[in-house]
Amino acid sequence: MYINLTVIGQFITIFAAVVAVISYYLGRRKTETPVLAAVLGAVFSIVPIFGLIYLVVLMFKRDLVKEGKSRA
Repeated sequence: MYINLTVIGQFITIFAAVVAVISYYLGRRKTETPVLAAVLGAVFSIVPIFGLIYLVVLMFKRDLVKEGKSRA
């Protein structure tokens, strides 16, 4: 079976972009630096399993407490 390296590169690029967008969205709620969360998501997703693990870690992280709201 012949697998073209260009197709793999395109898959990794698209996957990195998708993971970066999802990481930014999650980073807005769960971190103080959402841009850094998006960059880390894109870098980790060069190896797709690391990108997925990073997203799972972000999903299970607690949300930040907004000022004026108390956690009960």
